[in-house]
Amino acid sequence: MSMLTPPGMGGKYRITGDKYPRMRRPRRRGRLVVALVGSVAALGLVGWGTLQLIDVFTGNGDEASAAGPTADCATKASPSASASASTAAYPKPARITVNVFNATPRAGLAKKTADELKKRGFKIGDVGNASAEFDKKVKGTGLLLGPTSAVSTSLPVLGTQLAGAEARPDGRKGTDVDLIIGTGFKSLTPKAAADKALAALGKPQPTPSSSKKAC
Repeated sequence: MSMLTPPGMGGKYRITGDKYPRMRRPRRRGRLVVALVGSVAALGLVGWGTLQLIDVFTGNGDEASAAGPTADCATKASPSASASASTAAYPKPARITVNVFNATPRAGLAKKTADELKKRGFKIGDVGNASAEFDKKVKGTGLLLGPTSAVSTSLPVLGTQLAGAEARPDGRKGTDVDLIIGTGFKSLTPKAAADKALAALGKPQPTPSSSKKAC
C-alpha cells in the first residue's frame, strides 16, 4: 500500500506511487481572447495615428480637408485695394487740354468737334488739319495721342467722348493730348452716353478676389 492511500481504504481506491496528482486550473480562454482583441485594437489605433501624423507633415491632410465638407463652402469676392485706389488717377475734363485735328477730306470737322468738347468741359488747344503723317491715314472714328503718362489718365477720359477711338502714346513731353478725327468719324458720342461712361470710369468695378467663406 502506498503511503498516499488513506487508512482503511484499499482495492480500487488504493493509490499507488509516492506523488500527489497535480490539479491544473481550468484555462480561462475568454480572458485570452479579450486580451488578444484589445492588443490588436491598440496596434490599429497606433498605426492610424501614425498615418495621420504622416499626412499632416506631408501635406496630404490639406488635400483631405479640401475634399471634405469645407470644400463646398461658397467663396465671396472682396474688392481689391488697387481698384479703389485707381479712381483718383483720372483727371477732370477741365484739367485736360485737347488738340483737335482733322484727318478726313471733310472740311470743318475739327472746329465743330473742338467746340463740342469745350461745351463738355475740356480745354481746347490747337485746332486744324492733321499733319501729313496722319492726313487721310486714320481709319475708324479717330486716334487719341498723348504722353505715356496719359495712357491711364487723360486718354481714357477723352475716350469716353469718342467711342471706338484708338488710344496710344507717342513719346511727347507735356500733358496735352491730341484727338485726330478719322475717316470713320460721324460725331462725338452723345453727351448723355458720354457722361454715363465718364461716371463709370470714375467708379470702376473692383476686381474680385476670392476668399473662403467661413463654414
